[in-house]
Amino acid sequence: MAGGYATVISGVHSLLGLIQDINRVSSTGFGGPFKKDCSDLGRRIALLSHLLEEVRDFKGDLRSLDQSDSSCLSDLTVVIKASKRLVFAADDFDPKISPEGAAKKIAFQFQCLTWKLERALTNFPYDQLEISEEVKEQVDLVRGQLRRATERYGDSLTSNRLSRALSQPLDKELDTLQAQNRLIGSLHVESTGSINHGGSEKVDIVSTTNSSKDYGSDQMIHRLERRGSSSASSDICVLNNVDTTQTENSSEKNSEENTKTSSPVIPDDFLCPISLEVMRDPVIVATGQTYERSYIQRWIDCGNTKCPKTQQKLQNLTLTPNYVLRSLITQCDVSREIAAIESLVRKLSSRSIEDRRAAVSEIRSLSKRSTENRILIGEAGAIPILVSLLTSDDGITQKNSITSILNLSIYEHNKGLIMLAGAIPSIVQVLRAGSMETKENAAATLFSLSLADENKIIIGASGAIPALVLLFQNGSSRGKKDAAAALFNLCIYQGNKGRAVRAGIIAALLKMLTDTSGCMVDEALTILSVLASHQEAKAAIVQASTIPALIDLLRTGLPRNKEHAAAILLSLCKRDTWNLACISRLGAVIPLTELVKSGTERAKRKATSLLEHLRAQQL
Repeated sequence: MAGGYATVISGVHSLLGLIQDINRVSSTGFGGPFKKDCSDLGRRIALLSHLLEEVRDFKGDLRSLDQSDSSCLSDLTVVIKASKRLVFAADDFDPKISPEGAAKKIAFQFQCLTWKLERALTNFPYDQLEISEEVKEQVDLVRGQLRRATERYGDSLTSNRLSRALSQPLDKELDTLQAQNRLIGSLHVESTGSINHGGSEKVDIVSTTNSSKDYGSDQMIHRLERRGSSSASSDICVLNNVDTTQTENSSEKNSEENTKTSSPVIPDDFLCPISLEVMRDPVIVATGQTYERSYIQRWIDCGNTKCPKTQQKLQNLTLTPNYVLRSLITQCDVSREIAAIESLVRKLSSRSIEDRRAAVSEIRSLSKRSTENRILIGEAGAIPILVSLLTSDDGITQKNSITSILNLSIYEHNKGLIMLAGAIPSIVQVLRAGSMETKENAAATLFSLSLADENKIIIGASGAIPALVLLFQNGSSRGKKDAAAALFNLCIYQGNKGRAVRAGIIAALLKMLTDTSGCMVDEALTILSVLASHQEAKAAIVQASTIPALIDLLRTGLPRNKEHAAAILLSLCKRDTWNLACISRLGAVIPLTELVKSGTERAKRKATSLLEHLRAQQL
């Protein structure tokens, strides 16, 4: 048995403690320009707790692990320890006082750790350590996130620089960064007496000179790294009901002063020399000049063999994509949108109801359009403020706030931010007392959030289920469907099934099954199929005389209705002779026999099994 694995086993308890430390720092909202990097890393590593717990509880023979298995475990240990050091280094980072190049080093370390963590999890000896399928599925999700994050970093991950970095230990680099941050921070305090925590830092993206050469990727990257931090102070003021008069005045002043930088000047290098428009697909020709692909292709197709700008003869007609320039142009577009979104987020905290209305309406519109917008709005700190606006006395603001949160929740990472902002009690309040449209969107938001298993427990315990049952009974057509979707998702968790029964869901479902319009039969059967395996729900279903309605559906329902009805009846009758006798008396044998002949594949299986139970009882 290699010593590396023994070291891991003995240190699992400390690793679990490290994960808690990482999660605590990364979830506090600190990290400055690296807030999202810290949050993403912390969230992914937190999901590895169950993996380490199963390693700790492994009862097999450790000597069966070979050297490569031990090495993989050691790699994971190194990455987790380095992750803690990195999030602390990022938390210590202050762009005003940190040494030049520190931001790039920290950003690069996040790239290295992402790659190393994905590699460690890929090579992990899951089968040898008897890791459960449930935990392996969870780790697969994390690996997928890490792989996509690695791909987003682009070509730098295959560069010589990264290769060299990956072969070196991370600790020394991180220690150096933290030491530099602390040293320069202390010198800054001593020389100035205090650190200015006032308005947000203004960053000039473009040089004021006419030379486009002065516009570099460094300034752009710096602007992008700081995009998530501008509204932090306003978030805190809103959440803690602090008098924000002075903060708002300062924010308005800073907003005016930053007008010049919020709309960056477009560098000449971004413009196609032919069209004089910003390039979207820049390509390089044989002379080294860059053009928009469609325009230079048209130039060549017309028989021209010289470079339009230099008039040099083109030695070949190859068009090579200019990935670097395209990336910079994309980042420039994003930076403009970031500036606009940050301005809207500041207005969400305005004392003027009209300004708040206008801002939340625009946020709603932007959040509907694209995933990129949903990412940027979440990173700009809008979610805690939108949550606070859910309890607004202004109906329009409340409606647009819940709709914005619904749109934002479509992006997976935003689900976590919404839960961290403590949104559930306010969403439930809207569900109980809002207008019909806000109730519909509140129910849809709970459905979206409940897609994450851990949220099912929190939402179920919040009092949301009785409010959803009321909407399911008395809401508009859309409201009933939104409530049904949320209730189905929540009832997948065993602990919520009893809550739903006690909230009166069975009577509501029976009403849907017997409604002559039949518009909610599918939804009612789907929810019943989830509840039928729960003992309390099973008793309530039988007591409510639901069995006759289910047998009627076996005779007259649509094929999918018959399938669900057969599955529910089978759940009710397993190990229950009274229910078996009941369905036999009510004439279920004939429609079940027909279903075996002509039903869907699943319906045939369920009907066959139920008929076998009936025959066995008669023997």
